Amino acid sequence: MKKFLILSAALVLFLTSHAQLNRLFKKDSTGKSKLDKIIQKTPKTSGLTNDEIVNGLKEALEVGTNKGTEKLSAVDGFFKDAVIKILMPPEAQKVEKKLRSIGMGKQVDDAILSMNRAAEDAAKSAAPIFINAIKQMSIQDAFGILKGGDFAATNYLKDKTTASLTDAFRPVIESSLKKVNATKYWNTVFTTYNRFTTEKVNPDLSAYVTEKAMAGIFYQVGQEEQKIRKDPVARTTDLLKKVFAN
Repeated sequence: MKKFLILSAALVLFLTSHAQLNRLFKKDSTGKSKLDKIIQKTPKTSGLTNDEIVNGLKEALEVGTNKGTEKLSAVDGFFKDAVIKILMPPEAQKVEKKLRSIGMGKQVDDAILSMNRAAEDAAKSAAPIFINAIKQMSIQDAFGILKGGDFAATNYLKDKTTASLTDAFRPVIESSLKKVNATKYWNTVFTTYNRFTTEKVNPDLSAYVTEKAMAGIFYQVGQEEQKIRKDPVARTTDLLKKVFAN
């Protein structure tokens, strides 16, 4: 790069007149000449190899997914996060309001807590699925992520893992809902409500919780991606520091 700059400067000297040279080297109020500014704007090579870029992105995804899934699989990982907390589905919110008005708030709260506990339980199975998709990342995938937007890595995972996560989450959530008596709470809530209305509500609880759990996982992975992209402190390894600094 230095040789390139020297040759460029020599070419400028050869082609310009004395008056032009004076303007080129004259410093402005900032103490910099036009030549200084030209050199400053000259792109610098990152010095990164393709392997370093691919491995750096893989490492970023592994760090992001591990932190994201660890956070959400902990107790209250979903329940105490206002952004991703699983609430009653839209078609059941009228039901919730009615039940609370007749003194069944405790049963509704139990149902909501159970849904979030099921999502936290399912989140534990996400990491291996993410890691498998990360290991299969190609050079083309890596450069696609580099050229993509702020959530390009998260979107890559979403594209590669949604089907596998759905297959893995659904049975875990069904089992978890039974384990914490969510089905019981749900049935109690809607059996009671259905006695008071001709508009029966019977949504698929497992499918609903699975969908919301996956949305929460991808939201959290996206947040971790943003930290690595924008916060140097989040780049916990030398390779991450090297790739994302460039």
